[in-house]
Amino acid sequence: MAHAAISPGRDAVVTGAASGIGRAAARAFARAGMNVWLADLPGEALESARAEVAALAAVEVRACPTDVGDARAMEALHEAVTRRGAPAVVMLNAGIEAGGRLFSDAATWRRILDTNLWGVINGVQAFAPGMRASGEPGAVIVTGSKQGITTPPGNTPYNVSKAGVKVVAEALAHELRGQEGCRTSAHLLIPGFVYTGLTRARGVAEQPAGAWSPDETVAFMLERLERGDFYILCPDNETTTEQDRRRIAWAAGDIIENRPALSRWHPDHAAAFRAHMAD
Repeated sequence: MAHAAISPGRDAVVTGAASGIGRAAARAFARAGMNVWLADLPGEALESARAEVAALAAVEVRACPTDVGDARAMEALHEAVTRRGAPAVVMLNAGIEAGGRLFSDAATWRRILDTNLWGVINGVQAFAPGMRASGEPGAVIVTGSKQGITTPPGNTPYNVSKAGVKVVAEALAHELRGQEGCRTSAHLLIPGFVYTGLTRARGVAEQPAGAWSPDETVAFMLERLERGDFYILCPDNETTTEQDRRRIAWAAGDIIENRPALSRWHPDHAAAFRAHMAD
């Protein structure tokens, strides 16, 4: 059985729905008989996604131009969706990379944090209270990143944003499970290597052999939602779940063992890390 929130006739909201994982999720929810609200920046991609999803099933599909980093825009989306009640599923998926680095200018930092982190905070604050109070089955799915857990060198603003997303999702899960009568759950989707618009923006014209497609990622997400997982840690065609677990354990071990920061990439610890992965 699917997660109880994924039910024909109920509403699903997806941010970052014009492409990639968001668009694949919108397709999956429509195929499950759900009405779908696609939120993304205005443009041809959003309308294309709406038309594609609407052609899949006899459900209501709406495109909602939304800047998720703007709390007022997210509240306007919430008001439009909830005219007929709280949605069953809210997937806070919108994200950008924008080529940020530690010493990038403030505008780059703000653009990444506004979309990736504030987009999630704004979505949680707009939708979660009503879903919690409805007493109906619900799910809030937040798209994180392995980079928000292992925080590799480079792309620091993105890593910071996704580390923050992890904290917000964990706090939401705690709040929801402590509310009497609440039937809404929270979930953190942690994709692997996925061929999306972000990958194409780096000049990769075709899906690499090691990457999953967005549809494969969403299929895995739905399977783990059915199991009730909070941490939906996705493998791909080049990285297994066990490898991910070992990398995450090593990152946590930097603190426990008082190793140098980001020791996985430190020359004095390279051999120990290789041995850790091979053990």
